[in-house]
This record gives sequence, C-alpha cells and structure tokens, in this order.
Amino acid sequence: MNTNNSPYTAAITGGGFLYAETNALLPLLQSGEREALLKDEKLNNRLLKINAETSRYRAIVEIARRYDAMPPSFWVDYQSMNETDQQVALFFVILKTYKICFDFQVNVTMRKWNSISKTVVYDDIAMEFSEVAARDTFVDSWSDKTKRKVASAYLTILRKVGMLDNEDQLHPLFAENLEYYIRIGEPWFLEACLLQPYQIDNIKKQLL
Repeated sequence: MNTNNSPYTAAITGGGFLYAETNALLPLLQSGEREALLKDEKLNNRLLKINAETSRYRAIVEIARRYDAMPPSFWVDYQSMNETDQQVALFFVILKTYKICFDFQVNVTMRKWNSISKTVVYDDIAMEFSEVAARDTFVDSWSDKTKRKVASAYLTILRKVGMLDNEDQLHPLFAENLEYYIRIGEPWFLEACLLQPYQIDNIKKQLL
C-alpha cells in the first residue's frame, strides 16, 4: 500500500511482460460487463490458464492497471497492430504505467546505450535505485528483496521485448508503425526505443 503520495509502485513484480495474457483479457476489459467478467476469470481461469489463483489474480490486477493507464482508443489501435508492433506498444504501456520502469529506461538504459559499453546489468539498476530512494521515502522503505524483484522484472521485460540479449547487450527496438507515437503526442518513446536521431528524423518525415 502506497501511503506516501509517491508516484512509484513495486507492482511490476506482480506481472512481468504479460503479452499473451494482455491479449486474452482485452475483450473483457473493453466490455461493459468488465467487473463481472474479470471476477469470473479470477475464479474460473477460462482464458489466462494460470493455475495458481494468487498469480492469476495479480496478473489480472496488473493488466487492468495498464489498460486503465491508456485511453480506450489506444487499445483499439493496438488490436489492429501486428505482433511485433503490439509487443513494442505493450513496452510503451509499461513505461507509462510504472514510473520506476520509466526512470530505469531514461536514466539507465538510454544513458548506457549512448555510452561505450551499451550493456545493462543489475548493478546499473541498483545505482539508479539508490538515486530514486534518496528523493522518495516510499521507495527508500522498500526491502532489498523488493528492489531486486523490481529490477529483475524490468530486465526481464527488456529481454522479452528484444532490447537486451543474453550477453546483456542492448539493441534498439524497431517496429512498422513507430510514427504512431509521434501522432499520439509521445515522441519521447522513439528515443526510449534507442533509435538514433537520424532514424527519428526519418520517421518524422513520414508524417509530412
């Protein structure tokens, strides 16, 4: 429970990337019977096929949190995307939903990409955690175990979306419709995908 008016939450540990699970739950979230349908899914596991009820419940809560972080029109657009674009879009949603992931992306991953090493490891995330904890008492109150789980969840998401390989090397994210993020007023996301300035300029030219 966050009682400090902090913009941060450790809730990312309750889910992970959840790509297939998000797609399975989307029709329920878009329905006028949303609450009843989600309750039924928590009980009966018709769609998610997550056997442990507590894990299923956490996944539903996090997918609903992400759904609510975006306007309904975004999810309509999302459904018309191909699989690669959907995965990039879900990464965008995660950065919008969890400020701690956004901070890791901007202050760690993007900086490391622009450095010589172009790698990200747990120690890099731990250093950023110290920075965040120094200015946010709620994050400062998290146990080392919680911080490690949040960092691990973030790094796993980078791997799932293809930004981080097994040697901890970073790679830019490419998708067919990256101009979409400029159209919806979120041009920062192209930098977050580790694109070079000339690549971003080329995408912007497509909109002219």
